[in-house]
Amino acid sequence: PAASGGLTDERLPIKGVRKVTAQAMVSSAFTAPHVSEFYTVDMTRTMEFVKELQRDREFRDVKVTPNLIVAKACLIAMKREPMMNALWDEANAEIVMRSEVNLGIAAATDRGLLVPNIKDAGRFGLLDLAREMAKLIDIARHGKPSPAILNGGTFTISNIGVFGVDAGTPIIKPGESGILAIGAVRPMPWVVTNDAGEQDIAIRQVAQLSLSFDHRLIDGDVGSRFLSTVGQILENPAKGIAWA
Repeated sequence: PAASGGLTDERLPIKGVRKVTAQAMVSSAFTAPHVSEFYTVDMTRTMEFVKELQRDREFRDVKVTPNLIVAKACLIAMKREPMMNALWDEANAEIVMRSEVNLGIAAATDRGLLVPNIKDAGRFGLLDLAREMAKLIDIARHGKPSPAILNGGTFTISNIGVFGVDAGTPIIKPGESGILAIGAVRPMPWVVTNDAGEQDIAIRQVAQLSLSFDHRLIDGDVGSRFLSTVGQILENPAKGIAWA
């Protein structure tokens, strides 16, 4: 039917990636009981660390972004909270404690949202992790990702901050245990404590983390500790060395 101004509605067929994604999201939303938690984090030290890596000769051939540090923080936190990488196996009435983290990286493409995953991501150091992330995102956006790259993920990170979004309630990909969304990093007033223990207001680089997890197997304390660990590493990347 014609709308006001003589314009007509356009109908787009639901097919391909859009159809598969929609079916998966509906299945996940009505199968896994989602819990979402939020953590506001001072990213100033992480942003400084990113700049240092960008100037480092060893990292000159890879793209270093805050998303890389978030990914590494998740892998470290998952060692401390392995249930975050587990699987609820309804058919066999079992919880599967998986030995490897297949880390999904959500990528917006012309064909819709794709989530390629890095197999056994925990085996990579920071440099190789950056290379793997860049390679998979490039394949997702410009190539033809194979089913092996898109399937078998265990946990996903999604950078919604690239769109200027601060937070959300991400839906877990079917077969995975959780998903972490990273909001936009913005300069904001923040309470800081100096060496003398005195508090003051300073402008810091602040972002919000949004974690959704499957409440069938992950209790609130586990999810909260995982999110807190990720946040603490982003507040002070040196903690990642101590906890790795």
